[in-house]
Amino acid sequence: MRGESSQHIDDGARARGAARLALLGAVLFALGAGCARRVPEDARVETTVYVARRIRTLDAERPEAEALAVRRGRLVAVGTKREVLEAAGEGARVVDLGKAVVVPGLVDAHAHLAGLGLSLTVARLEGARSVDEAVQRLADAPATSFQGDWLIGKGWDQNGWPGGGFPGRAELDARFPTTPVYLTRVDHHAAWVNGEALRRAGITRDTPDPAGGRILRDAAGEPTGVLVDNAMELVAPRVSPPTDEQLEARLAAALERCAQVGLTGVHDAGMDPRTFRLLQQWDMAGRLPVRVYAMADGQGEARRTYLDLGTYGGRLLEMKSVKFLLDGALGSRGAALHTAYSDAPGETGLLLMEPEELEARARAFMERGFQVCVHAIGDRANTLVVDTLIRAAAETKTQGLRHRVEHAQILRPEDIQKLGAAGLVASVQPTHATSDMGWAEARLGAERLKGAYAWRSLKEAGAVLALGSDFPIESPDVLAGLYAARTRQDARGQPAGGWRPEERLTAQEALEGFTVGPAWASFAEARRGRLKVGMEADFTALSVDPVEDEARALVDARVVATVVDGREVYRER
Repeated sequence: MRGESSQHIDDGARARGAARLALLGAVLFALGAGCARRVPEDARVETTVYVARRIRTLDAERPEAEALAVRRGRLVAVGTKREVLEAAGEGARVVDLGKAVVVPGLVDAHAHLAGLGLSLTVARLEGARSVDEAVQRLADAPATSFQGDWLIGKGWDQNGWPGGGFPGRAELDARFPTTPVYLTRVDHHAAWVNGEALRRAGITRDTPDPAGGRILRDAAGEPTGVLVDNAMELVAPRVSPPTDEQLEARLAAALERCAQVGLTGVHDAGMDPRTFRLLQQWDMAGRLPVRVYAMADGQGEARRTYLDLGTYGGRLLEMKSVKFLLDGALGSRGAALHTAYSDAPGETGLLLMEPEELEARARAFMERGFQVCVHAIGDRANTLVVDTLIRAAAETKTQGLRHRVEHAQILRPEDIQKLGAAGLVASVQPTHATSDMGWAEARLGAERLKGAYAWRSLKEAGAVLALGSDFPIESPDVLAGLYAARTRQDARGQPAGGWRPEERLTAQEALEGFTVGPAWASFAEARRGRLKVGMEADFTALSVDPVEDEARALVDARVVATVVDGREVYRER
């Protein structure tokens, strides 16, 4: 369909697109769900020894080693090459990783697998520099960008466009007058749609804003085509769902990408039941390439299903937590603030549910043994979440469930201290800071910015830091996260000295944030997060030393190998 309006696609083209999609699904499933077979192993060899330039174990008793041995998914020896070869015995397979540095398996503590799979297969709008460029990308979109007759795209960001204003439906209507278009913003907290999508959803000038949402309107009161937070749900249910083949292809692509970038595990922040059931099937069949710690989607009606099912523990798939969203995002001015936005007087953001409803849902899941994880961006949302989790956990006697604040992005000083003192997990994303630093002060003002993206302050207050990316909002590249955590700079090294450098993490702390922190936040610290005899054999081999080498080396670093449960799920060619 390159260069043509989508309404000109005939039935034959759609059929060919569907056939290509089915083939893509089969290929990606073989690569992603079965990618451990990329590096053949002799089934007769029971023990494998890995030798590297350095192994950073994060074990205080033996912080560095030269080799480690793996048998049946466990570490059976860690030490010098000689010690490990002797422990492994005759017949062990030896893998020499050369100059690579091995670290405990890197884990993304806040991500979205289904969203990543979607972004890899539909129209991609990240980096588009204008409305016109975004619309042209839609015109050039592959057939996989359609769900039914809906054209789907992801990743637009008006902050990088001339003037920084939100787009409108007129530009979409001119190119796609009869094809419904649904495009999610980079933060997933706003949607840009065309007139046909509004028509199918029955949205007119008389449609009121839903609670926790906003329909942007022009001077005459007409919907512009941008829907913020809960207003997205006026259109989203009308979008044709993905087929089974589409879902499988997307998830396989997402899992494959995770293995490629060195991730041995992902904490999926809000999983729908359909995705969970598919991953369960793959896990039971031994086809998951990386570990998935799933948070149940607690925002919609699916929460009732999860409450009935209870927690779940499989081989590489677990669900012991639930995810709620209390507010929107800073970029779309949906983050809930105590006082108005500095660049939008009168606007204080949106609460996506009433505080009383959040507490009721949190208590219900706590009583069923779930860890409660709540999305909170703005300082008002963080105040409510910290207070709610502390109170509900105390009254339900579930402090041991290690409840989490997801993002913990903008906090008042007193809430930073309360979060840390309560031992809550601060699940933060380093690359959010380096993506937002160009405009965050305009939204917040200098004073309020002091409590934003405050990783050092949270850590010193006693919070456990679990680092992630929030992919596909950011790249799944964990090396970019390690770099941002250490430098608070973009890939070009700007700004000099880092943005608010007092909140940087050390290289060791950054590594722990992607290893030890996620392990503790998922109740796995006795099994993962360090390389120690008896622990599960999850590790990542890198072309650089993420602790000793200059931070700049991370920008061009490579993943050499990814090993999960003793299986090589990725090896650099």
